[in-house]
Amino acid sequence: LNDFVNLSFKNKAMALTSSTMMPLGTVAPPFQLLDVISERTYSLNDLKSDKATVIMFVCNHCPYVKHVQSELVKMAEDYIPEGVKFIAISSNDVENYPEDSPELMREEAKKWGYPFPYLYDETQIVAKAYDAACTPDFYIFDSGMKLIYRGQLDDSRPGNEKPLTGKDLRGALDDYLKGNPITEDQIPSQGCNIKWRD
Repeated sequence: LNDFVNLSFKNKAMALTSSTMMPLGTVAPPFQLLDVISERTYSLNDLKSDKATVIMFVCNHCPYVKHVQSELVKMAEDYIPEGVKFIAISSNDVENYPEDSPELMREEAKKWGYPFPYLYDETQIVAKAYDAACTPDFYIFDSGMKLIYRGQLDDSRPGNEKPLTGKDLRGALDDYLKGNPITEDQIPSQGCNIKWRD
């Protein structure tokens, strides 16, 4: 019975949640957050690119994030030389989810060799400004910091046996960098709900 209760609690705590899909064309809300890797505070202006900027809401413990970590690193390594900047943000409530603490965020970033900053949104103001709902949640902003893509990395999920390719996010980046129109038929990301404070 205890095992059943624990399983039910875990399933409830990690309820599958989809992106809220911020309207395309929205200008990226500004922020100033601590990068747990360098232990410096950066603003969006410090980190953005004059080509394209990818903002990702992630965390340490979510199985949906763990499933895509290798592709996030690979994608960043592929596109950073093209002038694209990547920014990862964790906004989870660390009091109830201590595995998402800044100290453990730093360890996770070092373990995976994150080639991008990993920012700690302690107040959760940034996640709310971006209307972020799940981990992982992805956004691409153009050279003017207007939203051109929000949605899934690809259709691979833990246990569904579909290959992890990053095809949706990569396709949007490729189209934008080549000057091609980006389809507005974008599929929401799915993952654990962001762990909001009470």
